[in-house]
Amino acid sequence: MQNVGINPSRFGLELQGIQQANTVYWNLPAATLYEHAIRRQEGLVAQAGSLIVTTGHHTGRSPDDKFIVRESSSEYKVWWGKVNRPFDPDKFDLLYRNLLAFIQTKDLYVQDCFAGADPAYRIPIRVISEAAWHSLFARNMFIRPKDGDTGEHVPEFTIISAPGFHAVIRPSRSIR
Repeated sequence: MQNVGINPSRFGLELQGIQQANTVYWNLPAATLYEHAIRRQEGLVAQAGSLIVTTGHHTGRSPDDKFIVRESSSEYKVWWGKVNRPFDPDKFDLLYRNLLAFIQTKDLYVQDCFAGADPAYRIPIRVISEAAWHSLFARNMFIRPKDGDTGEHVPEFTIISAPGFHAVIRPSRSIR
């Protein structure tokens, strides 16, 4: 696994179970991500210079596709029902192993950021994506650490964006 980019965290992707990604681009600046997105044909440049991407035929969230692992820390804190559907921990583990197998050979983009503006309450997060423009989106969405402060970044929450991975849940099987 080749690491490229700006001050990768010493807490590498092994934290998330990723052992053999191709090239991992850490905390790239917006201009570089923009260039990667164009080079990889993830989008086009508009007349005024904006990056235009196609998000695919699924736009927005699908409330019927929201699953939460039902385990001891979530059991009594989630309002279970049609919107917050329970997902069995063993099935999640299988799904996660399949996702990890899918991304092991990919180039990945990582942004170590924070959710929340107030330093007393902010949460260190990590966004891992297979698309440069997703990483650019994360850079804009979340708060970036000061330059040089990502080396000790330990994410408490991780988002993995892998739209090329298609989870299959067979209707004949229960997800509970």
